[in-house]
Amino acid sequence: MDRWTLPTDEISNIFGMFFDDNLISCQVINTSRGDSDLRETIIAKTSSGSKRVIKLADNDFTFPDKIKMWQRTVSEYLALGYYCPKILCDKAGGFPFVEYKGHKCVAYAEEYSLYDSIEDRSSGESDRVGPISDSYKKDIWRMTAKVAAKCFDYTEYPSAYCLFEKFCPSDKCDEVLENALNWKECADTLPDEFSGQVQRIWCLWTDNRAELEKVYKKLPASVFQADLNATNILVDESGKFVGVYDFNLCGKDVFLNYLMRENYGDFEAEIESIRNALKISSKYYHFSDIEKDTALMLYRCLKPLWYTAVEKLKGLKLKGDNAAIKAFLDQTEYYLTADIDLKAYM
Repeated sequence: MDRWTLPTDEISNIFGMFFDDNLISCQVINTSRGDSDLRETIIAKTSSGSKRVIKLADNDFTFPDKIKMWQRTVSEYLALGYYCPKILCDKAGGFPFVEYKGHKCVAYAEEYSLYDSIEDRSSGESDRVGPISDSYKKDIWRMTAKVAAKCFDYTEYPSAYCLFEKFCPSDKCDEVLENALNWKECADTLPDEFSGQVQRIWCLWTDNRAELEKVYKKLPASVFQADLNATNILVDESGKFVGVYDFNLCGKDVFLNYLMRENYGDFEAEIESIRNALKISSKYYHFSDIEKDTALMLYRCLKPLWYTAVEKLKGLKLKGDNAAIKAFLDQTEYYLTADIDLKAYM
């Protein structure tokens, strides 16, 4: 059931910076991740019955110049024929900083979406991030390939999936390296019988990463929404895919990195999902020779020591099942060395 409440003076004042409507009630959706990353969305209902959206953020990756980039990216998706609610400036034409709940937040507005997300349509009300069903993947990868084909180059702000650079100033390293380091920290606490294999896996991963870094900046890139999940994929009343929203992780990225990061699962399921995405994308995007030659190297960097592998290894260690640990390490080593065919799908 909708939980509409009377707006606080603080919310009313912020709303008035963007709109002239008479605000009568609101919903506040909190998606914060700790005190250093405050994010709230205010759904505002006016006396005319229309709805408005105000978003507030206090973190080190949301600031006016970045929001302008999101605004441009929304316009590019719209130009390609995909629906996205437009990002709106305040009455002065900017994105102001405001005092809100003891934070100095940057504020911006959005059009209220004409469509529901997949998650909203399936569950009515949810903050869960679920996998995208196969029935939508063709449409989603068609859209993404078209964005990739544009090779947008109007920003240097990276997406949240960035590799070899940090997304936030507070990040110690990119997320891929962070997960690999977490894997190594866990693996180093396994029984001594695994130490040789752990070191071998680590050397395979670091050597591959070093080789990938030499060519990575030569790979084609564009500017993507960068958060394809069931809470952000928009569908019409018949369930047909129409577009996306939520651009707060948006930025420039290498297409292959983005494609592989958006496909996940167990090793074999993950590879099959990546192949399907490549095959669909190849109908709308021309993969270059360097992309074809680098795809396997990129897979080996991104996937075998990803956070899912870290969680799996931690679970096996907790159970003390050495046979299962050995099997999992063997599987990890295999996918760091196997000649997996990705080119055929590009």
